[in-house]
Amino acid sequence: MAQRSHRQRGLTLIELIVAFTILALLTSMAVPLAKYRVRREREKELRFALREIRTAIDKYKDASDQGLLGQVKIGSEGYPEKLEILVEGVKVAQAATDKKIRFLRRVPKDPFTGKAEWGFRSTNDDPKSQSWGGQNVFDVYSKTMEKAADGTPYAEWD
Repeated sequence: MAQRSHRQRGLTLIELIVAFTILALLTSMAVPLAKYRVRREREKELRFALREIRTAIDKYKDASDQGLLGQVKIGSEGYPEKLEILVEGVKVAQAATDKKIRFLRRVPKDPFTGKAEWGFRSTNDDPKSQSWGGQNVFDVYSKTMEKAADGTPYAEWD
């Protein structure tokens, strides 16, 4: 039987088990924190996207009320008929050139669905409605069915 020299180094089985146990414990504590941070980042992106779209809708309404966009379509109450109008732009009513006013560079993506698809509410819809009347785009909401940590659905976020 060969004896181990005192110069040989290595870990015993017990030391390896203890090290892996500590590593597994630390990993199990880090994973929930990482998931929490990812969710918080998505929530932050959702708030920003909603604010960006709603601000563009409000600017469109203001321009419409000032008469910059020409004749207001009956039933639209000065709000855009669809979200894409904010990106495509609208011709200025009494401009000598074909000048367009754009209110959004692009429709932002919903961070929870990963798509640039939003639910719409018109001025005639209930504020928490999940169906769109189709008259105009007064408000937008996330189409995800997920809920925030406090239990409120993301579709109801202001």
